Amino acid sequence: MTKTTIPQITIVNAETGEVIIRDANAEELAQIQADAAAAAARETEKTQRAADRAALLAQLGITEEQAKLLLG
Repeated sequence: MTKTTIPQITIVNAETGEVIIRDANAEELAQIQADAAAAAARETEKTQRAADRAALLAQLGITEEQAKLLLG
């Protein structure tokens, strides 16, 4: 049996020190999912840029250090 968990939201009142922990509501869940999708897209883009850079360096027959010297 798979148990799903609802993300928890923690609210801390800085003046009183009161801490409230509650389940995320629908709007917060949607934002959490959007944030996760955006993070995954950024990671995919970062991985693709690294692969593109490595392919270009290989095509040029130079190392990353050599490329830095040329561009620096």
